[in-house]
Amino acid sequence: MHPWNEPLLESLKHRAGRLPHALLVHGAQGVGKRALAEKIAQLLLCEAKDAARRPCGACDGCRWYAGGNHPDFRRLEPEALAPPPDAAAAEEEGEAPARRSKPSLEIKIDQVRELADFLNIGSHRGGLRVALVHPAEEMNVNAANALLKALEEPPAGAVFLLVSHRPARLLPTIRSRCVALPVAIPPREAALRWLSGQGMPDAERWLAYAGGAPLRALDYAGKAAVIERMLRAPAAVEDRDDLELLAEALQKSALDRAFAALGAEAKYRTGASPVPRARGNAWLAYARQLGKDRPLCRHPLNPKLFSAYLIAAMPDEVTS
Repeated sequence: MHPWNEPLLESLKHRAGRLPHALLVHGAQGVGKRALAEKIAQLLLCEAKDAARRPCGACDGCRWYAGGNHPDFRRLEPEALAPPPDAAAAEEEGEAPARRSKPSLEIKIDQVRELADFLNIGSHRGGLRVALVHPAEEMNVNAANALLKALEEPPAGAVFLLVSHRPARLLPTIRSRCVALPVAIPPREAALRWLSGQGMPDAERWLAYAGGAPLRALDYAGKAAVIERMLRAPAAVEDRDDLELLAEALQKSALDRAFAALGAEAKYRTGASPVPRARGNAWLAYARQLGKDRPLCRHPLNPKLFSAYLIAAMPDEVTS
């Protein structure tokens, strides 16, 4: 878990026996919400006698959890976030790796149904059963409705940990049945100190681009060459992953132009060229439209055509 979230975990330790049946851990992407939720799950499953030492890391519960095979824990994530299957192990078993379509970005209803089967069986260790859903807003409509039924009538001893980057996309009825646990962006000094410990170059620049979220900053630094090219000379892309990066770069560049034109400081340090004050509102409107268009980057559109459309909609000609 990341150091800036340790006070949150400590506050939960003192009321571990009185936690609600469902927590909604939410905040900006890249602030360590999933790692915090994982630690909460381990706290709930720890079998140490002394509650102050939980999670102890030494009991059977903690060891099983660390090994990824605790019988009273389940994780719901889209296929795209799951670790790839071990092809070598499959070959040893005499199975040829199956050719698969692109992994789903959604949490599907079959996954929630399997979770229901798990929750309605008694605990293997005589304690709680914990289900972690991440990111919760990626449940499709049927999956969300199925989970809602479990939240409305939770089995005894079941705890749900929902992790969300965009809680507004969840069903209001799901949000109303969870106790919210907001995770804030850490102080800038703490984030820079952690990034320096990761050996990350130009930490200040990428932390600004990430809006203060350290894990996002680390991810962006690994794609620095691609992002810098998109900021300097936006051009149509053919890959869907690059499409999301491009749309984000265009939006942050537009916001920096708008802020500077309207007399504010550029927030994301994109190096965007200055624009006249009279064009500030146009760039702000373009950034807002990109906020609506960006979710479409994950749909089965033609990346090259959609990226060309996004670039063509820019208020001024800034491409090379």
